[in-house]
Amino acid sequence: MNNTVPLKVDQLSIRYHHKPILTDVSFAIPAGQTVAIIGPNGAGKSSLLKGIMGLTPIIQGQVEFFGKPLSEKRLTTAYVPQREEIDWDFPIDVMDVVLMGRHGQLKFWQRPRQADRELARAALQDLGMWEFRERQIAQLSGGQQQRVFLARALAQQASLYLMDEPFAGVDVATEKAIIELFKQLKAKGNTVVCVHHDLNTVREYFDYVLLINSRLIAAGPSTEVLTQENLNKTYGGRLSLLNDLTEQMYRSRLDNAHQDD
Repeated sequence: MNNTVPLKVDQLSIRYHHKPILTDVSFAIPAGQTVAIIGPNGAGKSSLLKGIMGLTPIIQGQVEFFGKPLSEKRLTTAYVPQREEIDWDFPIDVMDVVLMGRHGQLKFWQRPRQADRELARAALQDLGMWEFRERQIAQLSGGQQQRVFLARALAQQASLYLMDEPFAGVDVATEKAIIELFKQLKAKGNTVVCVHHDLNTVREYFDYVLLINSRLIAAGPSTEVLTQENLNKTYGGRLSLLNDLTEQMYRSRLDNAHQDD
């Protein structure tokens, strides 16, 4: 396991159309942890990931991956965007999507090698999608599509995984598959950072938490950071309504899980 800090952000600020999105955000992620970025809608969670990955311009601040800029650590960093940002109508099958995770290891004239295909196969099998390898990506359900893109990230064999709401809108089977994937990645010493929206599952799924609302409210182990005081600072008056909604979602998920069993 690489003991260097996987992700360090120093005084990061992002604006969109001259409107402040994030201001002066600084943190360092410990290695080998599952990390949740949580906060209300519009708090800048997805913008934070995009800024870190260089997909959104930042107006100030520095980002380091294992002590280096992204340009030097791109192969060790995998990014999974939100599902709605992907063109699912693009004519490509499941295996080719997953093999895209190997392109960084190849010269521009090289085709995927047998070793690359074996890694893609293993990733699809880990996420229960091998039987769909020849299926067009547009023919899959939302949960299946999410698993394919997670398999692409897994095939990359990165050390740091950044995921933007991987649990959003997925079925119970996919949620279970994602949690199992987290366990596998953590067991290998990898680090997983996710934008997450369900307060009921944060302590269960994640070791470490960043509370965000246009700025960093708190960062640390989930058992220490998820206090009522910090949540009130993060969500304000919306917290009681949010708790009611997430409780309904949690109970619905449990009911669905029992039906699946």
